[in-house]
Amino acid sequence: MTAPSASTARGPRALLRIDARPSIRRSLVMWLVLPLALLVPATAFLFYRLALAPALDSLDHALDGTALALERLVRLNAGTLTLAMSPELDSALSADRYDEVHWVALGPDGRVLGGDRRLATLGGPPSAVDWRFFDSSYNGQPVRVALHSWACVPAGADRIAGLCEARVSETLNKRRGVAQQVLAAASSAMLVEALVLAALGWLAIVRSLKPVERLSKDIEQRSPEHLGPVVRPDIPREVAPLVTALNDLFARVVTASAAEKAFIADAAHQLRTPLTVLRTETELALLESHPPQLEGLLRRLHIATTRAARLANQLLSQARAEHERHNSAMERFDLKQIATEAAEEWVARSMDAGVDLGFELESARVDGHGFLLREMLANLLDNAINYAGPGARVTIRTGTSARAPARAVLEVEDNGPGIPVQDRERAFERFQRGNAGGTGSGLGLSIVRDIAGHHGALAELLDGPGGIGLKVRVTFAPLDASARVPRGARA
Repeated sequence: MTAPSASTARGPRALLRIDARPSIRRSLVMWLVLPLALLVPATAFLFYRLALAPALDSLDHALDGTALALERLVRLNAGTLTLAMSPELDSALSADRYDEVHWVALGPDGRVLGGDRRLATLGGPPSAVDWRFFDSSYNGQPVRVALHSWACVPAGADRIAGLCEARVSETLNKRRGVAQQVLAAASSAMLVEALVLAALGWLAIVRSLKPVERLSKDIEQRSPEHLGPVVRPDIPREVAPLVTALNDLFARVVTASAAEKAFIADAAHQLRTPLTVLRTETELALLESHPPQLEGLLRRLHIATTRAARLANQLLSQARAEHERHNSAMERFDLKQIATEAAEEWVARSMDAGVDLGFELESARVDGHGFLLREMLANLLDNAINYAGPGARVTIRTGTSARAPARAVLEVEDNGPGIPVQDRERAFERFQRGNAGGTGSGLGLSIVRDIAGHHGALAELLDGPGGIGLKVRVTFAPLDASARVPRGARA
């Protein structure tokens, strides 16, 4: 049994890993959620208590009405207190859809005038003419009791003195129902409020951070060559110092890069002349008579000086390409015309190198910089002639893509040793030489990819004809209809 790979073992753990870096959005959300988590329940409880009290008071007033009705039914006849109660009236006073209602009427001496005498002891005797509401227990059930006391006889009567009472009890079913309804209403209202506040808060956070996200995408989508200042009208005041610092950094990088490129260009320019002289001297030394033991040394010296001179020329070309890229506008060219113009120079050089140079040219118009396009073709041809070797065949081909006729294509193919598939991507890196026997510097394909990328084109390495050698294909983007009239077509 094989052990799981490290990547497989780390998979679930990686999925569960949370980014621990500070987050403005996370902080704002926490400062929004935590107060809401505390305030919403507290507000719901306060709303519940404030809304429940009037509802319960209204139920107490209903009991109060029954007690007042009992007061009206207590009569003083011939010095005797009686309760004018009929069975129908008794049934009406006790009728309720949800609760059990019981009542009792008492005289000043505690004598039961009517009703349920078990209520007589609830709450104790009254101390004065008053109203009282209290909770108690009756017949094993919790009840709400209204106690109403009043003067039973007119002032001046001497036979009966004291207070009469009316006590009305009611079970708590309606009150529980009201409490549940108020609680549900309070909870629903606070839940809706919390959701609305959370949505508004989240919307505010998202809208506030949108300029930062747009700024991030703007910087992320920039090419490495685009180091100009960041200028956006929607930059928040709080982020402006960061943008200013970033622009200052870009300016310093541009200055340092320009100084470095200028130094490389100056050094290459200073080296080109002595290297050319040295290469010429080694060529003459090889042609003249010399001791046999110096043959290998002179040839190695000639190869080294040739490679150094080529590197100096490519560094100079790259420096000029950088200047053209930033200081000239794109125009429309025909790749066929550019290849035709290069024929005279490169046919002679290919003949000197023992290479058969062929042309298969069709019109292929592109928008670009003329110098850069010529420099790209020159690097492709130089690379092919240099690495294919004597006796090889190199073909320049221009036209349109078979799969996308709107795209222009430039191809340079040879039947030389080629580049293994696994090394082709690395061949585009600087100073990567595909064949140690060649005199190249490893910059040619890197320059080709840079120029292609600047034109929005794709440079790729493919097999040569019959799977032998190498084909470099550059596929350009479709033409912009608003671009200029073709320059190559006018030439």
